Amino acid sequence: MRIGILTSGGDAPGMNAAVRAAVRRGWELGLEIVGIRRGYAGLIEGEAVPLTPRDVGGIIEYGGTFLHTARCPAFLTEEGRRKALDTIDREKFDALVVIGGEGSLQGARWLTEQGVNVVGIPASIDNDIEGTELAIGVDTAVNTVVWALNRIRDTAFAHERVFLVEVMGRESGYIALMGGLAGGAELVLVPEVEVSLEELAQQVSSIYRKGKHHSIIVVAEGVIARLGSTEVIANFLRERTGLEVRVTVLGHLQRGGSPTATDRILASRFGAQAVEDAKAGIFGHMVAWQKGKVVRVPLTVVRRKQMAIDLRLYELVHQLAI
Repeated sequence: MRIGILTSGGDAPGMNAAVRAAVRRGWELGLEIVGIRRGYAGLIEGEAVPLTPRDVGGIIEYGGTFLHTARCPAFLTEEGRRKALDTIDREKFDALVVIGGEGSLQGARWLTEQGVNVVGIPASIDNDIEGTELAIGVDTAVNTVVWALNRIRDTAFAHERVFLVEVMGRESGYIALMGGLAGGAELVLVPEVEVSLEELAQQVSSIYRKGKHHSIIVVAEGVIARLGSTEVIANFLRERTGLEVRVTVLGHLQRGGSPTATDRILASRFGAQAVEDAKAGIFGHMVAWQKGKVVRVPLTVVRRKQMAIDLRLYELVHQLAI
């Protein structure tokens, strides 16, 4: 069997570990593994390169994806999709392994509907993919936020300041919530829970009335569209509370870095399972993590989670900020 493998959409730490596992387990099973560069864009352009176990040596510890990735609006067009199918025919792929987020897996579902044999692997630092409790890259991103909060708190404490820390998460507050909880944040703002600027100012004032002299507020980027920029929020807090407020935007720092052991192990299990399923002729699904096991979830049910956070944990963050 000839198997194509691609990484698509936003990069996530652990993608390389998944590719490595798929290539090495695939070779052990007698499969021919071909890497497709730049995701769906590379599939459209026919950027395919054979991969051997030696080609993926030494990549498990690196973030990003050595196959490269790209956002690909062209894959949403009729012409782009036709070219992608042409590449699959020309390269004589018996199956594809698609590693990516919810949008990339939607593309995998479309390929399945066209008769292409596909196995999906979830990779998204937002942990917003329906059907899996955990995706590749989540643990590393959360640990990066905690690493940053640990350092920011040193300055917040020394200068008795309020720090607004903006983290990724346009529609999902998972990184903000879990990073904030593990990093000891006093307040967390997530897209799933609506809070006004006035309510926020009251919460901050309440923290200081309890005797605290510094605080960290973690803000998911999806909140910004509703409340304004992080600097707008900071200015409002300065005016309402009279406190010294600073802003830190973590940005793409959260996407990079060496994957944690959890992400390397999860990605390795997903990659190996994907090619084992291909060898067995089992397609049309995403490998997923549920209740401590790798399972199969039909691509037909894979979509963005409507609620990616546990509201009980959201309440716990604020209960602990006394």
